[in-house]
Amino acid sequence: MNGYNMETPEGKISLLDAIPVRCEHITTEWESECIVLAYPRFKYEWMRRFLLPKGMLPDIHVRLEEHGTAVWQLIDGKRTVREITSLLAEHFAGEDNYASRVTAYVMQLKKDGFIQLTIQKG
Repeated sequence: MNGYNMETPEGKISLLDAIPVRCEHITTEWESECIVLAYPRFKYEWMRRFLLPKGMLPDIHVRLEEHGTAVWQLIDGKRTVREITSLLAEHFAGEDNYASRVTAYVMQLKKDGFIQLTIQKG
């Protein structure tokens, strides 16, 4: 559909068939109508204690816009990217080629370490 493929030991698989799973170190907060993702600035507690400048928050916050919030809400570790895209059809009503926008967004979430992608074993 959009050329996104992932390499697996079994060969190539379409990103649409992958299942996004939220990473455990990410927390979700609401700020008005949008979701804010928070993740620790440092991996280890001792690093936070010794390296975090006074007055700086221990977590980094990333505010998702409307479409990102809609995608994040549907990432439950069970739905495939294809299912998420299908469920968002009404949300993106009238927008051309929204499916490639969703898949690109999912890839960015993976690249940034917010999600992992798993393959459903048939």
